[in-house]
Amino acid sequence: MSALGQAIDWSAVLAVLSVYVTGVIIPGPNFVAVLHKAASASRAEALAVVAGIVIVNLFWAGCAILGVGIVFAAFPWVALAVKIAGAGYLLWFGARLIGKASARARAEPGRQPQDGGLRASFVQGFLTNIANPKSVAFFAAVFASATPAHVSWPTFAAMLCVVLVVAGSWYSFLALAMSHGGVAARYRKSTALVDRLCGSLIVFLGIRQLLR
Repeated sequence: MSALGQAIDWSAVLAVLSVYVTGVIIPGPNFVAVLHKAASASRAEALAVVAGIVIVNLFWAGCAILGVGIVFAAFPWVALAVKIAGAGYLLWFGARLIGKASARARAEPGRQPQDGGLRASFVQGFLTNIANPKSVAFFAAVFASATPAHVSWPTFAAMLCVVLVVAGSWYSFLALAMSHGGVAARYRKSTALVDRLCGSLIVFLGIRQLLR
């Protein structure tokens, strides 16, 4: 076995993989954001949302492995501030979708939605994930239970690779599937309704976040 192989704690990496996969596929704000962008905009914009989400996942995973979650335990007001800010963003995002649905319903038939391009899509994915304190709690729980007391750099890198591959694969699959021509065409036939449903769901997630 190579020195690198010996340095990696594979049991810890597999433990992270088994729990992380389940957490990623459970629908939440990220799920809704990717599906809506894929159906309403271009495939490239949907993948830009995925990139923003994955970058934040890597950030939270790195923080959790390094023990930054201890900060939230020691200073509950920081966690509360993140929770309120995140809920506020979700409420704003959901209300914006509902408002855009009403505007689109009054627009010319067949008019293509304008969602701001790749940069705006990346920022949307980034903010949707970074504003969700559930992500912080999830990563803290997953990595606190699986990470050794003294994690080696190869193990650290392997854990981040798990996050990159799992999150990137799952959300990219959603983006590619929902941006398929047939799916997008069906979306455009009921744009206002789908926007209202997605917006209402995101508003619900924001309210639930405040009440938890």
